[in-house]
Amino acid sequence: MDELARPKKENWIKRMLPHTLLGRSLLIILVPLVLLQVVSTWIFYDRHYNTITRRLAQGIAGDIAAVILILDRNPTPLERDQAFRLSEKAMWLNLAFDEGASLPDEAAIPPSGFLDTRLAKALAERFKYPFYIDSDYRDKRVLIQVQRHNGVLNVLVSAERLFSSTTYIFIMWMVGTSIILFAVAMIFMRNQIKPIRRLADAAESFGKGRDVANFKPEGATEVRQASAAFIRMRERIKRQIRQRTEMLAGVSHDLRTPLTRMKLQLEMLRSSPEVESLQSDVNEMEQMVEGYLAFARGEGTEQRQNADMAELLREIVGQMSRDGSAVHLHVEESLFLPMQREAMRRCLTNLIANAKRHGRQVMINAGHRQGLIEITIDDDGPGIPKERRGEVFKPFSRLDRSRNPETGGSGLGLTIALDVVRNHGGELTLEEAPIGGLRARILLPI
Repeated sequence: MDELARPKKENWIKRMLPHTLLGRSLLIILVPLVLLQVVSTWIFYDRHYNTITRRLAQGIAGDIAAVILILDRNPTPLERDQAFRLSEKAMWLNLAFDEGASLPDEAAIPPSGFLDTRLAKALAERFKYPFYIDSDYRDKRVLIQVQRHNGVLNVLVSAERLFSSTTYIFIMWMVGTSIILFAVAMIFMRNQIKPIRRLADAAESFGKGRDVANFKPEGATEVRQASAAFIRMRERIKRQIRQRTEMLAGVSHDLRTPLTRMKLQLEMLRSSPEVESLQSDVNEMEQMVEGYLAFARGEGTEQRQNADMAELLREIVGQMSRDGSAVHLHVEESLFLPMQREAMRRCLTNLIANAKRHGRQVMINAGHRQGLIEITIDDDGPGIPKERRGEVFKPFSRLDRSRNPETGGSGLGLTIALDVVRNHGGELTLEEAPIGGLRARILLPI
């Protein structure tokens, strides 16, 4: 049971902790700072404040004990008043004696406050007479009443004599300086986090296929090293893509010349089953070469522009509905995002053409979904088995094994579509359509 409960506890702790680097860095600064404040305050309270308060209480108790010793000599009223006046000048005690009085009923209740407890303990150590303490008397003064055999001695003393003002000053300075230091640390940490955020934004933009302009290494040495490594990686990826695209386009272009000569020579021959078979093979090869070129153009150097996906879909659906096909479009008013318009047109055209080829009706929906643009293309065709949906994205992979261009295509349509979508930082998945066929779902970041 303990082993099963431990992951839940760890997950709960992880959920409570900050998720950002800035939050965790500030937590690393804040936790030791708070612990230091707590320990310092406790030590100060336990040592300094406790000791000072006890000594102040003992001082007041000693002054009151001295007055009681004078009263124990049974002085005359005149001598007593003189002693009270001297005590007020020398000890800052306001004294009065009530003949025949007794302590109030509240005197039976033991003191509960910290100052009351300290003062009561100090008074009990000095004399054995009953007493009553009222720390909330008025005008920030403390009333101490001592029961005598012939009356009650009333002592008024300023509350300032019972505690040291340095306690509050110490705590205020400690908390105030900690807040200032934490604010300064937060400012410095935010400045250190900014280069990391810029690096993350640059990597995300590059992952979405967008150009990262004016990015340069900044910040601490480690961040600069990571930024420089990202720049080198970006250049290597661009160079590899450019070399592959150029090689693919060059090979495909060179193949078109002998194919054209072969087509001309076949046209000059007499019609026969063998010639027709060769013409079919040449046509298939030509279609594959065109697929190569289309694939190469999908990774070309077309610049990204902020374009309206809704307008592009309307254009494509309008062109593909001219033959009377049942292609239904439901799209929001405007879906603007940075994209390579012609590459995206090729992607959507391939997906819609694939849906038309296998289904009688096609349903297209597009709109905003949680910060993304979602496009779904549904058909009512036979669909694709779940275990084979990943296979169709491979180049030249076709579910139709007949290699008939009229039914199966060249096997590059979905590959080109996936390449274009991923080049825009999105994702293309195949699912089961609500109308019974296949659904192609495109998610594109805005």
